[in-house]
Amino acid sequence: MPDYTAQVVLGESLTPVGRLRFTQTGPRQFSTFSYDPAWIENPRAFAVQPSLPFEDGPFHTSGQPGNMRDALAGVFADAAPDSWGRRLLERAYGNCLSEYEYLTLSDDTCRQGALRFLDDAGKIIRGAAADAVPRLVDLQAITAIARAYEQGKEISAEEMQALAGAGGSGGARPKANVRDGAALWLAKFTSVHDQQPIERVEVATLRLARACGIRTPEVRLELSDTPFPVALVQRFDRRGTARIPYISARTALGKTGTELGSYTEIVDFMRANAANAQDDFRELFLRLIFTILVSNKDDHLKNHGFLYVGSGRWRLSPAFDVNPAPDRNPHLETAILEGGAHDRSIRLALEACEFFEITPADARQMIRETARRVSEEWREGLREVGVFGAVAREYEAAFVHEQTELALAI
Repeated sequence: MPDYTAQVVLGESLTPVGRLRFTQTGPRQFSTFSYDPAWIENPRAFAVQPSLPFEDGPFHTSGQPGNMRDALAGVFADAAPDSWGRRLLERAYGNCLSEYEYLTLSDDTCRQGALRFLDDAGKIIRGAAADAVPRLVDLQAITAIARAYEQGKEISAEEMQALAGAGGSGGARPKANVRDGAALWLAKFTSVHDQQPIERVEVATLRLARACGIRTPEVRLELSDTPFPVALVQRFDRRGTARIPYISARTALGKTGTELGSYTEIVDFMRANAANAQDDFRELFLRLIFTILVSNKDDHLKNHGFLYVGSGRWRLSPAFDVNPAPDRNPHLETAILEGGAHDRSIRLALEACEFFEITPADARQMIRETARRVSEEWREGLREVGVFGAVAREYEAAFVHEQTELALAI
């Protein structure tokens, strides 16, 4: 198999950052990244991820059987499509794609964060279906293509490539990036396999999170009067046409393979790297409480992230992918304490508050106020997005449970 090489550049200015070399030999895939000397000398330079400091390198990463995504360093893997986008690319281009091909076949416009890639001729690697990002007015058409794909129906090569190119990163559910004027939004589609109104509930829950004081992206529901509504979430790694560097918490903590993590490990990262650590400690603790109170099932490390804010510092990104799900075995994907239980527990969160540099009295007040708002507003929030009656009652256990009672009385 040939080696692939790409120059790594930053943002619209295409400022040289380094060089990525990718190799596939039989079942093995690995890559090497080296900083450009000019980037190291740049007064505005920063380490693209904390485990890739300037003074070290070159940096080698290798995929392992069952975890081939580690063939790319975390910041590059964050920019590549996840489950849904990978399936689309396999459908469009075949099943034997390398991690490098997953990254570079996706549309340059849609890749998460600010890193971009140039080929040996110095041209932007735009993806196989360059400039395929649909406009918001095309939302109904792109929704129909996604439904047809899920149903196994025949789709033209052009439609398949367009859907694959705009698929974006993150998660297994159907989605595509769409333009609304100069802004880029992530459109999250109702799946043909859904038994519950997942997109409607996610919009309602993000609105409820904002009401509780949590930073969230702009979010709205489109095609709400159809059986297949679409949740639109504005991309927070874009400011107009400017791209903002981004890393997931998994990358920030240097996790690989199937390693899990904890909220206190995220706190440790913020203590060393945050622009305003105290604000982020409080924000993360509030998100932990909210996750417990709404039975969020998706709080894994890829669903926490950081945006670069300059001077070598990072800030907790807005909250995203918050999905309530009542279940009989409640647990957190991310443990509260390093090495601790993954119980979805208000008591454990309160016991951990001083790791977040929050006093027990302050933590109790935050817990009570958040629980009161969730209890008072969840039902009306669902009604506003068209979820009521028997369907709303199916979600009641996600918002009203023993942890709610404990939080209100704490």
